[in-house]
Amino acid sequence: MRLTTRDHDRDSAGLTYVYAVVSRRARGVSVGVNLNPNKACNWRCVYCQVPGLTRGKGPPLDLALLERELEGFLDEVLAADWMEAHVPEGMRRLNDVAFSGDGEPTGSPDFEAAVAIAAAALERRGLVGRAKLVLITNGSLLHKPEVARAVERLAAAGGEVWFKLDAVDEAGQQRLNDSRTGFERQLANLERCARLAPTWVSTLALDFDGPTLDLERVERHAANLNAVREAGATLAGVHLYGLERASHQPEAERLRALPAAQLEALATRLRERTGLEVRVSV
Repeated sequence: MRLTTRDHDRDSAGLTYVYAVVSRRARGVSVGVNLNPNKACNWRCVYCQVPGLTRGKGPPLDLALLERELEGFLDEVLAADWMEAHVPEGMRRLNDVAFSGDGEPTGSPDFEAAVAIAAAALERRGLVGRAKLVLITNGSLLHKPEVARAVERLAAAGGEVWFKLDAVDEAGQQRLNDSRTGFERQLANLERCARLAPTWVSTLALDFDGPTLDLERVERHAANLNAVREAGATLAGVHLYGLERASHQPEAERLRALPAAQLEALATRLRERTGLEVRVSV
């Protein structure tokens, strides 16, 4: 197993729930927790790299197996020679344990229990404050009390949320994310999430029969983020990133990466209009 930013294979460790990736945005090793091994998600983003993606939610988890896998794999990653054997130079650090995987993690009926398992695993190894808990989410279920409760628990363990917001309006969200979540609800959920935990807005910009984010749309993106903040929520910043891994959706042949200079220009405008930190990953 040699990890790269271009390959986020969920089977890389040969386990059911746990895997490792080198993350562009994390800038290090991320130990992933896949709560959707059935490849089910309530959204269908056109750039999704999951083959065989279906509509739905994660199944009930074998929590004992999840705990054994995470505990054992963290011990492997922390061993003296693991990073040298599996990770490119310059990325050899454990950044986080991330709830990501093959579908929306907050749709799992056992999401809150999984957060508790991951938080305890970090605490037992003295990693709280050194390696974060991260939730990578489309944010569509943050209005549910059990999801909000789990996010609060994640925040109490020093965690943060990466909240997907690719579009600037309802039409864009339906086109890019094939989402049944209304855009106004998405913004309300972003505000709710940012009140519960440190929250980064995660925006993928790509060419899908033309750029999905341009200088005109970035003005609307900034206005949406500013409205969330004016309502009293605090945003940590924005992860603006480009297309790197191949999509397995029907639209794949119509997708292209935007040039790095174009992403940087968008980031500059977003910084000017919001004052937020904007991190770019090409």
